[in-house]
Amino acid sequence: MVDKVQKVWMDGELVDWDSANVHLLTHSLHYGVGAFEGIRAYKRANGQVTVFRLREHIDRLFDTCKMVLCQPKFTREQVMNACLEVLRANNMEEGYLRPLVFMGDGAMGIYAPNNPVRTAVIAWKWGAYLGDEALRNGIRTKISSFARHHINIGLAKAKMMGQYTNSVLAKREAKLGGYDEAIMLDAHGYVSEGSGENLFIVKKGVLLTPDLSSSILEGITRDTILTLAREEGIPVVEGRITRDQLWLADEVFLTGTAAEVTPVREVDNRPIGEGTVGPITKRLQARYFDVVRGSDTAHPEWLARL
Repeated sequence: MVDKVQKVWMDGELVDWDSANVHLLTHSLHYGVGAFEGIRAYKRANGQVTVFRLREHIDRLFDTCKMVLCQPKFTREQVMNACLEVLRANNMEEGYLRPLVFMGDGAMGIYAPNNPVRTAVIAWKWGAYLGDEALRNGIRTKISSFARHHINIGLAKAKMMGQYTNSVLAKREAKLGGYDEAIMLDAHGYVSEGSGENLFIVKKGVLLTPDLSSSILEGITRDTILTLAREEGIPVVEGRITRDQLWLADEVFLTGTAAEVTPVREVDNRPIGEGTVGPITKRLQARYFDVVRGSDTAHPEWLARL
């Protein structure tokens, strides 16, 4: 359950939480056309509150809007400022931000090009997405019967509202089966990603992750981990990964703004490595948290100050 905060930013104004409503004929509610992002704010070791990679998230939001022909009436700078404004208005030192752009009410039917495009930003307090225990000791996963969309069916690079039905079905299937998370294959049977996370494996000291042709979202946390791994001197390969490569990996972990860096200890009832969190996963997880919440100042360009 999300804890209520005081203010939500809607179409250029701060409104009370209980007043942040839309009409039942909101087009995106019926047809799923719209864009959204998930962004985290952290309180760092020096007491400073920063939003992690805010610009990159808003750039991706606008890229999605371009792909789905849903152009907001606000600029990138205005939406970035709205994110900061929401945190200030709610006196939040840490939290999860959800900017979204959606088609409002007006005409119905699949083609409604003249409906107003609405923009909102909401924030709430959100701890570890898969739980603190997951961050410490890893999770159990299952390869889903639901595959990621073929590149000509969905828009893999778009963080688009309706596209996440695919993720919801995979996640529900995994949870109902007693697992923590789903791992999804692409339309060709290669490993793609989690229901809401990118995926990495480690084999013989090399870090591997599915490339951008594997129907994956071009994750911002994924990019962060690739950058940090190279800085740490860890060899990195982006390419196709098979199911059996996943089973035989020394380490597996998932990344995402919500999931952060979550180790995987089991896939399809098969332990990964020794069934514990591996050394490279621990190393990258520690570096990541030092960047977002600690005292690592190697990437000031990633931190938007409140």
